[in-house]
Amino acid sequence: MTINFMVYLLKVYHLSQVGAANVVSIWYGVMNFIPVVGASVADASLGKFRTIAMASFGTLVGMVILTLTAWMPQLHPPKCTYDHKLQEVCDPPTSTQLGILIFGLSWLAIGTGGIRPCSIPFAVDQFDTSTPEGRRGVNSFFNWYYTTQTVVLLINTTMIVYLQNRNWIIGFGILGLLMSCAIAIFLAGKRVYLCIPAEGSIFSGIAQVFVAAYKKHHLQNPSNEEQGVYYDPPLKDDIALKMPLTKQLRCLNKAAMIQDNEFNAEGSVTNSWRLCSIQQVEEVKCLIKIIPIWASGILALIPMTQQGTFPITQALKMDRHLGQNFEIPAASMGIVALITIGIWLPFYDLFVQNALAKITKREEGLTSLQKIVIGNIFSVLTMVSAGLVEWRRRVIAISHGSPMSVMWLTPQYVCLGFCEVFSIVGHIQFYNSESPEKMRSIANSLQYLVLACSTYVGALVMNIVHKVTRNPDWLDNDIDAGRLDYYYFLIAGIGALNLVYIISRARRYHYRVIEKAEVMDKP
Repeated sequence: MTINFMVYLLKVYHLSQVGAANVVSIWYGVMNFIPVVGASVADASLGKFRTIAMASFGTLVGMVILTLTAWMPQLHPPKCTYDHKLQEVCDPPTSTQLGILIFGLSWLAIGTGGIRPCSIPFAVDQFDTSTPEGRRGVNSFFNWYYTTQTVVLLINTTMIVYLQNRNWIIGFGILGLLMSCAIAIFLAGKRVYLCIPAEGSIFSGIAQVFVAAYKKHHLQNPSNEEQGVYYDPPLKDDIALKMPLTKQLRCLNKAAMIQDNEFNAEGSVTNSWRLCSIQQVEEVKCLIKIIPIWASGILALIPMTQQGTFPITQALKMDRHLGQNFEIPAASMGIVALITIGIWLPFYDLFVQNALAKITKREEGLTSLQKIVIGNIFSVLTMVSAGLVEWRRRVIAISHGSPMSVMWLTPQYVCLGFCEVFSIVGHIQFYNSESPEKMRSIANSLQYLVLACSTYVGALVMNIVHKVTRNPDWLDNDIDAGRLDYYYFLIAGIGALNLVYIISRARRYHYRVIEKAEVMDKP
């Protein structure tokens, strides 16, 4: 959907380049922010299956509304006309037309907010991660999940974009029909799914750790963690992946320190806001440790979040012909990144990962943090390549030479593909392996939250550059008159600084330790 939406706003709604980029950026950001809410609802009350099912119907409603904006003339501006000087005159959209468009986009955001954070954890629930076979299955699942997603995007970037450019009604309508089929298939498999029920809100448990640690801040941690000093009851569920007490963030360990009169006659804790278990404390530590790594993705993923904006305007200014009768849609250049991902992921899973596993003595070959660092490197290379190509394209355009072939955008899209495959898969693997089991939906939503923040930060940088730069405006509507190459080099410089940061954080990170634990007998 997002791949060609910039073109829809420019051609059908007659928005300016920066205006359309802002709409795309804000919508893309909201779609990636709402998953945090969806994950909270799934973990607290609905469970993953019901959240996915209900959110799917929300997505379908959004697609129906969007199809209507293309179908009904009253819901979009009239086609552009020409005045007596043969200059194009385009009416902007009315507030009502924009309002209905935003209403449809809101339903799409709500739908994706429930599907995105729950789909991967729901699939991971089907594996027994306490066994080597289960862990290998999960690692392969991450790679094949993204491969499948890439194939879908490949179809979207080619067939769907082609149909949309020919007829927006058919293009949007097909997406609605496919969503209907997806809902039917998902619901048909209900009997074979392993559905783990919701365990209640995790936020109260997180708050309890901080409150208990604050109430006991005057206590001193023992030099050696002696058995019995800390509250360490058996687990209450069948997951049985227990985390031992660690020396990191020792100030939080005080929340589990046992004092007098903290148990009743039955041996239960009298005040859970004063005494927490070691498991609770370590779960909170996991989330705190994830945050610095999560933050590194905000700047690293700016090239990915903006691939549907300025690269599209670049392609519109280049020679997109294949032969005499076929012209490549500007939005379809993203297919290069998708082909890169589609080829590399299966190759990595089938050949490279096994070779690296023998060298590194790790089942997954590369660790999640190593993948994230490599993704950051390709993020910088993407912007450097884009800047160099844009510099050359602009020089040729100003000298009135023949337009450059759009195929010159291939290097930046190849680098973007590797940026996505290492960064996104690395983040998915990191959040799912380093987060506590009952917080997996919340942790998985962080990958979308980082995309949201990256979108908004990218939009902020874009608007600052647009407002500050003059003579020329780097982001002029006519990119031949602007300096889009300077903007690309600026993003590359920011990414290089971020690369230094993530390397320093990755070196200091300690992976989560789990152990097979005793499970409390159920009555």
